[in-house]
Amino acid sequence: MEQVFINPLKKEWKEILRRPAFDSSSLESIVSPILLDVKQNGDTAIKKYAAKFDGVVLNQLKVSEGEISDAVKLVSEDLKAAIAIAKNNITVFHDAQKEVAKQTETTTGVVCWRKSIAIQKVGLYIPGGTAPLFSTLLMLGIPSMIAGCSDIIVCTPADKNGKINPVVLYVSQLIGLKNIYKTGGAQAIAAMAYGTETVPQVYKIFGPGNQYVTCAKQLVNKEGIAIDMPAGPSEVAVYADETANPVFVAADLLSQAEHGADSQVVLVSSSQKIVEEVKVEINKQLTALSRKDIAVKALKNTRLIVMDTVDAAFDLLNEYAAEHLIIASDNAIVLAEKVTNAGSVFLGHYSPESVGDYASGTNHTLPTNGYAKAYSGVSLDSFFKKVTFQQLSKEGIKNIGNAVEIMASAEGLDAHKNAVTVRLATL
Repeated sequence: MEQVFINPLKKEWKEILRRPAFDSSSLESIVSPILLDVKQNGDTAIKKYAAKFDGVVLNQLKVSEGEISDAVKLVSEDLKAAIAIAKNNITVFHDAQKEVAKQTETTTGVVCWRKSIAIQKVGLYIPGGTAPLFSTLLMLGIPSMIAGCSDIIVCTPADKNGKINPVVLYVSQLIGLKNIYKTGGAQAIAAMAYGTETVPQVYKIFGPGNQYVTCAKQLVNKEGIAIDMPAGPSEVAVYADETANPVFVAADLLSQAEHGADSQVVLVSSSQKIVEEVKVEINKQLTALSRKDIAVKALKNTRLIVMDTVDAAFDLLNEYAAEHLIIASDNAIVLAEKVTNAGSVFLGHYSPESVGDYASGTNHTLPTNGYAKAYSGVSLDSFFKKVTFQQLSKEGIKNIGNAVEIMASAEGLDAHKNAVTVRLATL
């Protein structure tokens, strides 16, 4: 465990809150050649990287209907029932986000409105590796279906036997997704960005991943392929005051630490006593974890910070802009008003971050690495474009035409002015 920081000066916050990360230039030097290779060589490159990185020889990239049917039989009834609860809550929450187009008459005869139109082709990246995240498929697949995206493809890495995790395939068929491809990592992002002989090209790519996946998403974004957000290794920050339960707080920190060695957990408290009690609890609970080795590595990135005022604590937390923020306090609802930067917030003693990961209904695909200062997590809106419309009557062009002529003339754009002038001349 890292040292405890007591009331650090503001000028020290940036260094204290630094995320564990690779040098971006070295990342790009690894990822860029993979993107170019897939762009030029398609399926051949995908299969080459599957052998190199995943240790699997793939004959077919697309998952067959038979593989999906076989996978469904391997999922326990208990897990199917749990997934059903999550599916229902995620559906209810995202369905409620639908918007009806509303027409507004800005001036007599000038009617404007905005319409949500589904992005036709979307790609969903589902991490495999140490923990195949079937929950991410629920979080991305359900809103993409509600939005009405016409072409939805899923990319996820196969194991060494060329198999996709059966629960991922069960969730696919449960929500109606049929186009699943056996590819992961930066090469999967490339496949969706450029298209290959087998994997269709998409307009927008969704999904979390490691730093290579994040780098790949950001690089293809520069080429005009939309992405949900920059999202890298997962993180949680907890604010705990004197009313917090150290057992709960330690469990929350460990639930994040087990994600990956490059995850980060931050505890900010108004009480050094709570911090010390949490440290003891972490060491107790750590011994029972199946992913203990991963959690231990992640805990090296832990930050334990004591601030002497609530306002200072939340100033620091807003500067950090955590992917997940837990407010472990009897006063959580009031304290929540102090939050300006966070991906998703969990209030009180009975709202662990893991409920948002799975079944409360909110989306768990969230901005990390401080991007919560400007980015939102995935929502139904993420799968739409917002297109504006306007219609002017003869009265409408009369009412605003002269203003447009004057403004266009002031900018020296005569053709803009003339497009109005020729119309007004006929009235």
